[in-house]
Amino acid sequence: MAAQGRSPSSLEAVGSVAVHTFAARRSTAAHMSMDGHHVNATAGGQAGEPARIADYEKLPEGHFYDPDAEYEPDPEYAATLAPDAARQRRERVGPTGRTLPYFPIPGPLTDHGPAKIIAMCNQKGGVGKTTSTINLGAALAEYGRRVLLVDFDPQGALSVGLGVPTHTLDLTIYDLLVTRGHEITEIIQRTAVPGLHVAPANIDLSAAEVQLVGEVAREQILARVLRPVLDDYDVILIDCQPSLGLLTVNALTAAHGVVIPLETEYFAMRGVALLVETIDKITDRLNPGLVVDGILATMYDGRTLHSREVVGSVVEHFGDKVFHTVISRTVKFPDATLAAEPITTYATGHSGANAYRQLARELISRGGAP
Repeated sequence: MAAQGRSPSSLEAVGSVAVHTFAARRSTAAHMSMDGHHVNATAGGQAGEPARIADYEKLPEGHFYDPDAEYEPDPEYAATLAPDAARQRRERVGPTGRTLPYFPIPGPLTDHGPAKIIAMCNQKGGVGKTTSTINLGAALAEYGRRVLLVDFDPQGALSVGLGVPTHTLDLTIYDLLVTRGHEITEIIQRTAVPGLHVAPANIDLSAAEVQLVGEVAREQILARVLRPVLDDYDVILIDCQPSLGLLTVNALTAAHGVVIPLETEYFAMRGVALLVETIDKITDRLNPGLVVDGILATMYDGRTLHSREVVGSVVEHFGDKVFHTVISRTVKFPDATLAAEPITTYATGHSGANAYRQLARELISRGGAP
């Protein structure tokens, strides 16, 4: 909302938010941001349009264009408003009913590894787990992180969702679990997203649980398989199968953190308590360092009372363990799956793509990823 006689002309990067300011004098040249850095306010656009920085790594950390930025008046004009008006404008209430913080775009990493291992886990199927694994990984890769996705579901949906022809593979994650003599580097495949790799699986993995039952330290086999590449990646995301069997126990034993995708539907919520109980047992007996990075509400429809009530109930029970980011239901997700690419590249400006970018920033802000 512009004041009479004023026009938007510059951009100030304040923390994590690119704030459009109102200035008395219109200027199309580079302006000075609050900490003294020059930023071209019209890169990629005309005078007075929002700045669009092609390469955020060229800017000081925290300086960027945020398409969700709030419009704020300049300091002189702000002084004429109610004292708490600017604060109220910043305190956006998110779909979880809490004030939605601003998560800064992370700066580039100077070093890579050792990787943070995150298990994407829910024993209920159809909650958006594989979709979230693919798109969170792609969003982290956009921010300069080296990401490995591990398909740990015999259905192989993650592999197929990234265009890997699983039926023609000679080696998959299954072979590394049940036989010696192979390294994980032999099965890793690149994707179309720079910095995003995948360790594929297919239906052969369904036999692994039976074959591993008699193995010594059977819960720690995946941790052994991943060890040689820990220093090559910043984040490893494991797409778990929808059960609490031995494969899922392996994933939780190897992981540093757990992200629980949860469909905003009553029956999906009932299983979370059982999953948390299983995580507690793994923490107590096998992996003392395991933590729940967050619960991610998926398939959210803010138009329905049911979705809103489920999210409110989850926040009431789990508090800050619930991510502020919520993934809304959209037909673009199955469309992207059909195209065998993440939504961040299939529909880069779509709200679903922006939601996973926000999730990546929130995960980094929480310390769940570097």
